[in-house]
Amino acid sequence: MDFWPEFLASSWGKEFVAGGFGGIAGIMAGYPLDSIRVRQQSSPSGSALRILRQVATTEGPLALYRGMTAPLASVTFQNAMVFQIYAILSRAFDSSNSSTDPPSYKGVALGGIGAGAIQSIMLSPIELIKIRLQLQTQSEKGPLSVAKNIIKTESWRGLYRGLTITALRDAPSHGFYFWTYEFMREQLHPGCRKSGQESFNTMLVAGGLAGVASWVCCYPLDVIKTRLQAQTPNSKVKYNGIVDCFQKSVRNDGYSVLFRGLGTAVSRAFVVNGAIFTAYETALRVFFNNGDGNTIDKQETLQADNAI
Repeated sequence: MDFWPEFLASSWGKEFVAGGFGGIAGIMAGYPLDSIRVRQQSSPSGSALRILRQVATTEGPLALYRGMTAPLASVTFQNAMVFQIYAILSRAFDSSNSSTDPPSYKGVALGGIGAGAIQSIMLSPIELIKIRLQLQTQSEKGPLSVAKNIIKTESWRGLYRGLTITALRDAPSHGFYFWTYEFMREQLHPGCRKSGQESFNTMLVAGGLAGVASWVCCYPLDVIKTRLQAQTPNSKVKYNGIVDCFQKSVRNDGYSVLFRGLGTAVSRAFVVNGAIFTAYETALRVFFNNGDGNTIDKQETLQADNAI
């Protein structure tokens, strides 16, 4: 009975909740652009503006939010776990560093890679359901109905269609993600990695650039992932794995298909990840406020994590 109050009062609990706030902020800020990106990746052609006009005319503006329930319902736990795993691994991979100093850039990159690989196990079924919902032409089914239909027609293994490509995408992209954020915030506000005193502008810009870097480095893999997960037993084009999907996509649409929707993804990434890091850092400041109105020194957080 006392677990949750004690957990939320701990350093880990506060960071967990802060990560959840960051995830919610990111979903709310960027979901319409994500819907457009998925449609671009899975369709033969169409610019972002053309798809936007078509969806708004034929399905209504709310269609851009179709499928948001699935990631929104799980994003608190997912994002919180990613930030928590990253915090632990970045220290574990850099044990020679003093506990009073922030992790080295090497530790940051390796911690991000590990966090990305682990989170793909949880993320893959969620993204599968989200993509199937986003590609519906009418709002006929909710996430539970889609999940049940996948299990019925493709078995339980169907929920993990695309797991391998999701891990191949998320491991390196999260390494770039956290490394870019830590590097850019230090460049924009020297000394802030140790003091935790960066401005909101620094959080927004560093977070946005981190999101852009993580997408640019892995975007072709994301296109393949979307096509594999969009595939159903009734799909016209059948893919027998990652290599087959790559070969058929390039043969049918050219190499440019691997970058289709990149502009939309990059725009969304800047907005979403600026919101994620700003919400995360702001929540941490609130939770760890000393009570005298001063902004927290995040090194107290890191030291507390080390002690647990």
